[in-house]
Amino acid sequence: MKHILSLIFFSFVLLPLFSEQISDFDKVRKGVVQIRTYSQGLDAFSPWLTTGVRASGGTGFIIDKDKIMTNAHVISNAKYIQVQRHNQTVWYEVDVLFVAHDCDLALLKAKDVSFYEDSTSFEFGAIPDLNSSITVVGYPIGGDKISVSRGIVSRKEQSTYAHSEVDSHLVIQVDAAINPGNSGGPAIQDNKVVGVAFQVASRGENIGYLIPTTVIKYFLKDIEDGKYDGYVELGIRTFNSFSNTLREYRKIPKDLNGVFVTKVLKGGSADGFLKKNDLLIEIDGFPIGKNGTIVLDKDARIDFVEIVDNKHSGEQISFRVFRDGQLITVNFPAKRMDEFTYMRHKYDEPFDYFVLGGLVFQPISRDLLQEWNKNNETQGGSQFLYRFFYFIDDELCREVETDVVLYRKLAHPFNSNSDYFLNMIIESVNDTKIQNIKQLKEIVAKKDYTFLKLKFRDVDVPLILKKDDIEKADKEVESIYKVGNK
Repeated sequence: MKHILSLIFFSFVLLPLFSEQISDFDKVRKGVVQIRTYSQGLDAFSPWLTTGVRASGGTGFIIDKDKIMTNAHVISNAKYIQVQRHNQTVWYEVDVLFVAHDCDLALLKAKDVSFYEDSTSFEFGAIPDLNSSITVVGYPIGGDKISVSRGIVSRKEQSTYAHSEVDSHLVIQVDAAINPGNSGGPAIQDNKVVGVAFQVASRGENIGYLIPTTVIKYFLKDIEDGKYDGYVELGIRTFNSFSNTLREYRKIPKDLNGVFVTKVLKGGSADGFLKKNDLLIEIDGFPIGKNGTIVLDKDARIDFVEIVDNKHSGEQISFRVFRDGQLITVNFPAKRMDEFTYMRHKYDEPFDYFVLGGLVFQPISRDLLQEWNKNNETQGGSQFLYRFFYFIDDELCREVETDVVLYRKLAHPFNSNSDYFLNMIIESVNDTKIQNIKQLKEIVAKKDYTFLKLKFRDVDVPLILKKDDIEKADKEVESIYKVGNK
C-alpha cells in the first residue's frame, strides 16, 4: 500500500453537498479518474533485491483535455499503471509524463484517446479562503464507486511534504476524515480545482492537507520546457528578533522588525549575498515580522520563504537588510540547491552500492538511514546520524561530494574481523580521499596494489585488505549470497 499518511478521504455526506450546484456534478465526475498502480521498489538495506509487487489505488483528474494530474506518491516505483473514469468498464494504460517528488505531483496521459471520450477537463482556481467549504471527489477505500465529500478550510501554512520528508511548501489544512485512495483527487470550489488531496497529520483527528494551486501552477510552469527542474532554495537559517537585549546588543532600531540570519548555506541562492547576523526586514517589498512571517493575503500571516518558494530559477529575490548599522538592498537570482538531493527519499531508480568481499558500501541517504533504523543498528550510529543531518549546515559538503558508509557485511571469513568499522564513513583508500562511491569503485577496480588500505573518519587504525584475498572472497560471496557488483 502506498503512503497511508498521504491518502485522503472525506466522510460520505452526499445529500447537502451539491444542493447549490447539483446540475454540475455529472460534469465534475466525468473529469475524475480512478488510478490503479502496480509498483515494485528496491530495498535500501539490500539494494540488489526488489520488494514484492504491490497493488494500490489513488485518484487523479483531467486537465488540458488529455492530461491526468495526481500525486507523485500514487505512481512512484510503478511498473504498470491503469486508469478508469466513472461508468467506464475498461481500464486504460497510461504513460508517465512528469513526476515532481519534491512537491508530490505527477502528470499522466492515457495511451488510448478513447479514454477521454465525453470527459471533463478541470480549470484551476485561487487558494480558498479560511472557513470556506471545499468539495473533494475521488475513489477512497470502502467501495469501487466515486465518492464525494465536503471539508472546511481551517489553516494555511508551510509544512513538510511527507513524500520526500524534506521539502516544505504551502499546504491547505481541512477538517476531514482521511482514508487511502483519495490521494491525487481534486478539491473543488466554485467549479474549479483549488487543491489536490495528498496527506494527513499523524497526530490529531480529522486533519487533512491539500496541495494548493500555487504549488500546482509552479509545477505546470516548470515543465513547459519539457523537463522538471525542481524548486529553488534560499539556503539560510534564521532566528526571530523578539529579544530586546539581543536587539540592543546589535544596535537594532526599535522601528525595525524582521529575522536574523544565523547561517548561510553553501550552494543556496543567498550564498555570497546575505551574511550571518543580517536582519532581514523586507522581501520583495513585503515587511517581515519579528517571527519571520509576512502578510501575503487577507487570511493569515505565513513564513516569508513562501515568496522564494514561488520563484523559478533565475528570477530575482530582493531583500531589505539591516547590516552593520545601515539599511541596504540586496538582490540576487533564485537557484536550485542540489546539495539537498541526498536528503530526499529516492524513487523510480536503483540505489548505488558496492560489495567488497562481503563488506557493503553505499552513499548515505534517507532511505538507507530509515532501513538502518528498522534493523536496530547502533554501532557507529552517532557518526552516521551526525553526518547525515548536518552534512550541509556544518559544511561537511565542502569536504566531499557524498559520504560513503560501510553499513553492513555479508558474513564470510574474509570480513570476520571488520565489525569495528561497521557504520563508519570511509575517508580514503590507499591515501586517496574518497569523494563518492564511484571513486571508491574505480580505485578498487584498478588492482594496482597488493594491499588495500581503507581509512575511516575519526578512526586511527585503518582496515587493511589483501588483493588476492579480496578476489577470492568476492567470488565466494557472490556464489553464497547471489549478490555482486553491476
